[in-house]
Amino acid sequence: MSELRELYQQVILDHNRKPRNFRKLERANRTAEGYNPLCGDQVRVYLEVDGGVIRDITFEGSGCAISKAAASMMTASLKGKTVAEAEELFGRFHAMLTASGNGAPVELGKLAVFSGVCEFPSRIKCATLPWHTVHAALAGTGEPVSTE
Repeated sequence: MSELRELYQQVILDHNRKPRNFRKLERANRTAEGYNPLCGDQVRVYLEVDGGVIRDITFEGSGCAISKAAASMMTASLKGKTVAEAEELFGRFHAMLTASGNGAPVELGKLAVFSGVCEFPSRIKCATLPWHTVHAALAGTGEPVSTE
């Protein structure tokens, strides 16, 4: 189990050092920003949604390793998904990190690396901030997302 946990940490650190899809998406037709005042994490997501499918998704921002890695892996996971699939994946990711999921990494593929975050309650908001921000962008709320 400790080898698996170490592998998960390495994946998170890799995505923090070299985040995927870290750039502004000029042709975005949906965008939202999020802020975690506890940690200082800030994220802005950009989506190009066409015909109910996320054709492209990127992010910009700054924050701790967990929030940056979560945003990086989230963008990689959501590209090409339908809006409904993205919302369903958000629900499963959120459930994994909260009491409703008890940290169980069911049907999340590579996103299961975040299952250990539930052991550190103050870091759950770091991991879920990008997801809440994408949720807001898909809903078109226009209001900044805050973890408070």
